[in-house]
Amino acid sequence: MPHQPLPFISIVTLNYNQTPITIDFLKSTELLKFRNFETLVCDMGSNIDPTEEINALNIPNTRVLRSEENLGFTGGNNWGMRQAKGDYVFIVNNDTEVTPDLLDELLAPFYNDPTIGVTSPKIRFYHHPNVIQYAGFNEINVFTGRASAVGSKEEDKGQHDTSGYTHGAHGCAMLVKREVIDKVGMFPEKFFIYYEEWDWSSRIKKAGYKIYYQATALIYHKESITMGKQSAIKVYYHTRNRILYMRRNSNVWQFLCFSLFFAFLTFPKTVLRFITSGQKEHLKSFWKGIAWNFTTSKYSPT
Repeated sequence: MPHQPLPFISIVTLNYNQTPITIDFLKSTELLKFRNFETLVCDMGSNIDPTEEINALNIPNTRVLRSEENLGFTGGNNWGMRQAKGDYVFIVNNDTEVTPDLLDELLAPFYNDPTIGVTSPKIRFYHHPNVIQYAGFNEINVFTGRASAVGSKEEDKGQHDTSGYTHGAHGCAMLVKREVIDKVGMFPEKFFIYYEEWDWSSRIKKAGYKIYYQATALIYHKESITMGKQSAIKVYYHTRNRILYMRRNSNVWQFLCFSLFFAFLTFPKTVLRFITSGQKEHLKSFWKGIAWNFTTSKYSPT
């Protein structure tokens, strides 16, 4: 922005027993061309305190914030945002590696449209560096509660190189204007992990802000290092939060259709799959995720 000071960005990333992965991320930030930022590494009660090891890297403007308990993706990022000083907050997974122009490109749309509240970059898989994970989000299906990313698992041949408004920001990498945080609030901590970016995106859009996919910004993601692709805990939170999201973001008729879809298609198909594969813990987690919604208010803090 000509004749205006550069905005200050706070990078917020979580660490939970993944210090080597986090160190790789921090080293990648040294390549960023935009330099007016701080980095807050929010440690979620790792078995070994990473502070000394991270401080030994001597990366400027990097602080380790140590929590004695795991606050989850939502609580941990909110905890970091409360201590962030930036005009913008870049929420980013620790299992990513950035590209040099990332912050410059993510900032650019804000200068052109004051109604933009959040920007997200193109995300590719780190171990398959020419395969797309995210190039914006399709609109969530309010009858099935399912979400899908534009370009998911496609080879990047430039087919998603057009930037534009999108339906949701990706929790892996999102640059949020401070004004949005002050007006809308932060992640809904009730979700802990999964579907939290969808609920937050919905609230942000209801407040009158737009979400923007910036195709010229690029980050690489080492997908599923923390939770595992088929872990029982992932089944629990995905099931629980898919239903919770629909409880909070659909009208009566939409929720009725969703309930029928879940009861007569999702439920029998999932139960049969876990029984035939002998995944008893996954089946138990699936049941627990459903039952949780019968005993917990959709708007209570936890």
